[in-house]
Amino acid sequence: MEEERHEVYERIPWETLEKQGTDRQWLAYAVAGAVVVGALAYTFMQNRPAPIPDTVPVAAEQLAAPVTSILTAPIVTVATPLVVAEADLFAVDPERLIDQAAAHAEWFAVEYFGVDGSTESSQTLAGLMPEGVPLPEAPEGVQVFVDWAAATSVIEVDVFVFEVEVTVRSLRSGSDGVFVRQPTRIATIRVKLDDDGLPRVAAPPLVRTADALSSSSLELVPVPDEIRVQLEASHGPVIGGQATANGGWSVVVMATDFDGVARPTMINVP
Repeated sequence: MEEERHEVYERIPWETLEKQGTDRQWLAYAVAGAVVVGALAYTFMQNRPAPIPDTVPVAAEQLAAPVTSILTAPIVTVATPLVVAEADLFAVDPERLIDQAAAHAEWFAVEYFGVDGSTESSQTLAGLMPEGVPLPEAPEGVQVFVDWAAATSVIEVDVFVFEVEVTVRSLRSGSDGVFVRQPTRIATIRVKLDDDGLPRVAAPPLVRTADALSSSSLELVPVPDEIRVQLEASHGPVIGGQATANGGWSVVVMATDFDGVARPTMINVP
């Protein structure tokens, strides 16, 4: 009897598996689906936030240590001064810097010319005056009160350095207690903005008496009698007036105010 031969194929006869093609196709779909689900699950786990522990674990040796230790040196907190860069100052609106310099100069002028003899006033002026410059000295019994002070001009003479002209009017009281109005003065005050962004007076002021004033002209003419009679009955004596473009009148009347002083006042009559 002839010996049975075992054939060995170097390749798989796929044609013999044609009937099983449908099962292989579904198997490939299942494997691909499992890969996609696994990838999604991995991504989800990676993006989950780490849970926050309810309590912070403490080492055993820390628990065993007695809570009786005392710091050998006090904790000192040092306030770091605010330093404003020059570029930041340039970024600020120039009008704001001018207003800041003018307001500081007005404040300095009030403290510089005012003398009330109090310690608070001296301390305030000392904080505004440049270091090394003495404070004003007043005779015994003399007090000076500033009636008003207003900045009239601001000129930038250097980078963040301004010269401010402040007009000041003050009242002086002597030993008799009578207040006398002082001549109006103009103080030129140099104000600089330091690196911390704060304004400071750079030098004592240059002070001069204000120039004599010159009045503007106002031409007044007699007003109609019916207007004059009406205004004199309600306000006071009529000085004169000017006709307006809309057919009315602007009339100057010596009107008496609540303090009993009669002052020239403009009244508009349509």
